[in-house]
Amino acid sequence: MKSQPRSIHGDPRAQTPGSGASWCNRLQRRRLAGPALGENLRNGGASTLCVHAGTMEDATTGAVGTPIFQNSTFVLGSESYQAVEQGFARDRFLYSRYGNPNQWAVQEKLAALEGAESSLVFSSGMAAIAATVLALLEPGGHLLTSTDLYGGSYNFFQEELANMGRSVSFVDPRKLKGMEAAIRPNTELIFVELLSNPLLKVADLPALAALASRHRLRLVVDATFVSPIGCRPLEHGADLVVHSASKYLNGHSDLIAGAAIGSRKLVDRIWQRMLVFGSSLDPHACFLLERGLKTLALRMEAHHRNAFQVASFLQTHPKVRRVLFPGLESHPDFALAKGLLSRVGGMITFEIDGTDEQALALVQALKLPTEATSLGGVESLVSLPFNTSHAAFTAAQREAMGIRPGCVRLSVGIEDPADLIGDLNQALESALASHSELA
Repeated sequence: MKSQPRSIHGDPRAQTPGSGASWCNRLQRRRLAGPALGENLRNGGASTLCVHAGTMEDATTGAVGTPIFQNSTFVLGSESYQAVEQGFARDRFLYSRYGNPNQWAVQEKLAALEGAESSLVFSSGMAAIAATVLALLEPGGHLLTSTDLYGGSYNFFQEELANMGRSVSFVDPRKLKGMEAAIRPNTELIFVELLSNPLLKVADLPALAALASRHRLRLVVDATFVSPIGCRPLEHGADLVVHSASKYLNGHSDLIAGAAIGSRKLVDRIWQRMLVFGSSLDPHACFLLERGLKTLALRMEAHHRNAFQVASFLQTHPKVRRVLFPGLESHPDFALAKGLLSRVGGMITFEIDGTDEQALALVQALKLPTEATSLGGVESLVSLPFNTSHAAFTAAQREAMGIRPGCVRLSVGIEDPADLIGDLNQALESALASHSELA
């Protein structure tokens, strides 16, 4: 592993400085798979890639782990000028909005974990989604997406795309005939979440990829709820995968970040949007994200194991009406999840046998899970769709979506599962009993 970026020596894109942009007409011009900090680990098990892929070995200091390059700009030279002139500025350090060693390190790690050529990190998950969609959806183009979406994605698609000259249709991705019927002559892109929020419906990626291929459409998959440890969507036919890196990828509830991962050709298009929007991730945040990624495989194993035990307990509790966890055979998409996901992750949605007000009393009676938004941290987090992610909808609208009264979303952390189960049991018993007595 080398600490210096690739040399352009022998690069078929390189020409004599000052020769102009004649490369535009050269068919042999190609993209490198980078940018990366030299030859880097691409093969190995998930834990090995988490620890070693992308990490910069600093020859000057011998630092173990990538140092923080908290600088805004870099010394220019002939190679820098040539990079700008010949159209491969992304492969050189020029200015930290364009690229920084900390960005390159974490991007290489993410690309290796997803089995992709290239990746980008952003200042938030929504920045990654917005840049990706706008890079692939031309003015006048049509987006086909799911009825079950993260609220931020829904608002962007519904409220902003029309102002930018794009249109969108919301369709149930589980009904493939309906998806196909919604395709228009100007449809360019399909966007789905691998696991939906909050009902944890599993997207049939191979079927959606086949649909996209038949109609020459791009397929973008938000895999935030699963992480590359649970599924690598590119291997199932997706063109790009996006993440809110604030969640499982970082895993410590101390960072806001996003990522877009796929082929170098498509990621280069997204990079241009990132430059325009100014949504690149700062070096210290990249350092935190790379640190979090090193334990991703271990954490996802713990999340999955704990969530299975907690979901199994909830399924047998008399005051719980329904449990949604794709790792249980009772889940409607269990068979699909078993074939698609190697790890389901730590998300559980369950309904108590009561009202939203009783569900609020339940979460406030919990001692271990923190009542907060977000997910994927080492600590368990709990929230209610009716007053957070789906507060803008009426009760009737939520019911039509399948979000019934008493719905609770639980992000299971890496605590001892017996402690989580004991806490849930006392909260179910005490909170619901006391609420019933007051009623």
